[in-house]
Amino acid sequence: MDTATLTILFEDPFWVGLYQRRRAGTYQVCKITFGPEPRDNQVYDLLLRHWHELCFTPPLPDRAELERRVSPKRQQRAIHREVASGLPGTKAQQALQAQREQGKAERTIQSRRQREREEQRRYALRQQKRKEKRRGH
Repeated sequence: MDTATLTILFEDPFWVGLYQRRRAGTYQVCKITFGPEPRDNQVYDLLLRHWHELCFTPPLPDRAELERRVSPKRQQRAIHREVASGLPGTKAQQALQAQREQGKAERTIQSRRQREREEQRRYALRQQKRKEKRRGH
């Protein structure tokens, strides 16, 4: 089933049209920048006369067919969870959060390396003890 939708919205400072089409299990989108607020006849003229000039994205698998329908209550819970775990408000807070996350990642890597070194040391010690036992001391 072929479907197409054109959504016109304002992205400061221009009016933009998002033309989405679904065809045979694929999804493509094209972004059209209008400038000032377009009139209906301008949009209609664009679609009729300049159709071949529109540049669509490469076909992607259509997620609408892949995703199953989610109940409204479950969707509402997911939205609340996402909002509650959102990023801090100011740029400074976001920068500090990014710095903390980077430090955490570095500490994780460093502790993993230290743990591996300790395991190698213990393994070498066990091997050495085995060799000493075989010598007959």
